[in-house]
Amino acid sequence: MTLSWLQIIRLGLVQMSLGAIVVLTTSTLNRLMVVELALPAVLPGLLVALHYGIQITRPQWGYKSDTGGKRTRWIIGGMGILALGGLSAAYGVVLMETQATLGLIVSILAYAAIGVGVGASGTSLLALLATATAPRRRPAAATITWLMMIFGIAMTAGVSGQFLDPYTPLRLMEVVGVVTLGAFALTALAVRGIEARVISRPQEPAAPFLDGLREVWAEPKARMFTLFVFLSMTAYFMQELILEPYSGLVFGFTPGQSTTLSGAQNGGVFLGMVVVGVAGTALRLLSLKAWVVVGCIGSAAALLGITALGQMGPGAPLLPAVVAMGFFNGMFAVAAIGSMMALAGEGRDAREGTRMGLWGAAQAIAAGFGGLAGAALADLARTVMPDATAFGAVFSFEALLYLASAVMALRVMEGKVSMAPQTGAAVPGE
Repeated sequence: MTLSWLQIIRLGLVQMSLGAIVVLTTSTLNRLMVVELALPAVLPGLLVALHYGIQITRPQWGYKSDTGGKRTRWIIGGMGILALGGLSAAYGVVLMETQATLGLIVSILAYAAIGVGVGASGTSLLALLATATAPRRRPAAATITWLMMIFGIAMTAGVSGQFLDPYTPLRLMEVVGVVTLGAFALTALAVRGIEARVISRPQEPAAPFLDGLREVWAEPKARMFTLFVFLSMTAYFMQELILEPYSGLVFGFTPGQSTTLSGAQNGGVFLGMVVVGVAGTALRLLSLKAWVVVGCIGSAAALLGITALGQMGPGAPLLPAVVAMGFFNGMFAVAAIGSMMALAGEGRDAREGTRMGLWGAAQAIAAGFGGLAGAALADLARTVMPDATAFGAVFSFEALLYLASAVMALRVMEGKVSMAPQTGAAVPGE
């Protein structure tokens, strides 16, 4: 049998737990280092980049879950490492107040552990979803699990922020301790018994990891999809570090207004994901390939609109344009995740985890590279042209990357990678 809706929601709780821990390290601890400790902003930036860089190990974790026969233990074990890394990262910030060198060493080790934990747990979770979700439920499964992750990020940031005031090191450790322990316990309960009740098959004899990776890379579709993921996710993350500075320098937004702008963008992402999930599964409209292409083209159009608004300056309707960009970003992102799940099952059997790991590594590298590249290009362009034109040039380049991603999607994804079951195809467990 395949995953039921309740089991898919239970696995979504794991994604929610992942988001809850990661947001503390990329947002809360980042702010404490820069504001309360008055450290250079590049320090938390490099620590976050380390967490992304470590995730290049995702193919290894996916391979281990393929050959080990039990994905559940990698999900729970990875979450344990992530929880320990999150708690250690908070302790590193506390140490930095009095012992800067020791605090930095602890932080480096902690963020490395966070990268390992996310890679092991997240990759194995997606591989389990790809293996055991009925084809017609995959887009909805992708939507549910990623919406739950966004919810976990938003809820943790809001609630923990309330409990952190007034800030003290002890209060920080208490809040992070509750979040990390709660996330680990929730994960253990959420995945309990699921894998034993869904489709299982005899595992092939384990082969060396590099041999398994070569087999996956030798598959033309897997190789092309890896390049698609890297290209599209580079475009996705390129505006991450420059959108708020753009709103302040070009449109005169205050810090509070810029924060509201970011929230509105995430609201658009949420809405785009919901639309794909409802329209793709309940109404069975379009294929995953079509949703990816529409999302990429829409994102490119929104970015060009944001670029044009920069020439108008203060008073221009930037907020609706950013919401539109978020909407198409969400549409593209969740359809791309659904495509990963569908394509992970193609090619040689028992390689879903290795494929998901390969694509997860490409996404993580693109996240770090895209953000830094966008910021660097904007800084470089601002030395030779006005702010509006400089930022606009980066946004326009990002739009071109989205259009190139749409072309790649047309080549990589076939019509059969669909949200609705194929005519005459049997759906196990239905």
